[in-house]
Amino acid sequence: MNYILAISGGVDSVVLLHKWANTHAADRLMIAHFDHGIREDSADDARFVRGMAAQYGREYVEGSRALGTNASEEAARAARYEFLYQQARKHAAVIVTAHHLDDVVESIAINLHRGTGWRGVAVMNRAGIERPLLGMTKDDIYAYALAHRLEWVEDSTNRDRRYLRNRLRARTHQLSAETKQKIGQLRTDQLRLVQLVDVQTSAVSSLERQPRHLYIMLGSPEARELLRAWFVAMGITPPTIPQLDRLLLAIKTARPGSRHDVAGGVIVDFTSREFGLKML
Repeated sequence: MNYILAISGGVDSVVLLHKWANTHAADRLMIAHFDHGIREDSADDARFVRGMAAQYGREYVEGSRALGTNASEEAARAARYEFLYQQARKHAAVIVTAHHLDDVVESIAINLHRGTGWRGVAVMNRAGIERPLLGMTKDDIYAYALAHRLEWVEDSTNRDRRYLRNRLRARTHQLSAETKQKIGQLRTDQLRLVQLVDVQTSAVSSLERQPRHLYIMLGSPEARELLRAWFVAMGITPPTIPQLDRLLLAIKTARPGSRHDVAGGVIVDFTSREFGLKML
């Protein structure tokens, strides 16, 4: 099996590499490092990870992007995954990341803070990625690293208060290990629910034009899920919850021949019985 391990040089990924190399000795392991170009000293991290690859006798691939000091967390994540997926396709490999239980808790907290709804609990669900450390807390990871005398580098941006994740981390880190485990289980349950809902809504969402009566009769949560699935099926990024709620109101009240501006040039037009999407 071919694996691409996303290694930043931080304690999480150093523990991942140590554990994975010991349990997958016969597999092809490629160590991948991505330099976002956010910190002036980020090249030092690349040299550190390059040295680890040599130490473990594994292949090494590196990518970089000069995002600059003002880059958002979202921009950095998008660039990193673009690189990882590119390498995964090139080498027919599975991506392995060092996400752990505290990352799950933080991601859920961010989504709830942003009002993403129940789907915001089903975090870290990208296809083609394995996350073997999800059962470990950050404290567990530090304990493992110290017990095995591992060395790692500290990323100064982890203390940068400009990032929402860092601001929330001070609170989520205070949660007990038991509470974090319960949140982790909730994520697992929500992932199953997402799959179930997506299967159930696929028949209706595949229709190019939607029946107004169905959405008028449904409750708001169910109608929002169907609308979201419809946008996905049409190849359009789903609107936010407030945008979906405004669209639902329009579905119930708009006159035939009228149009509703959803967002970003996405228009919904109405007949007496149906509605459909148009792009400006």
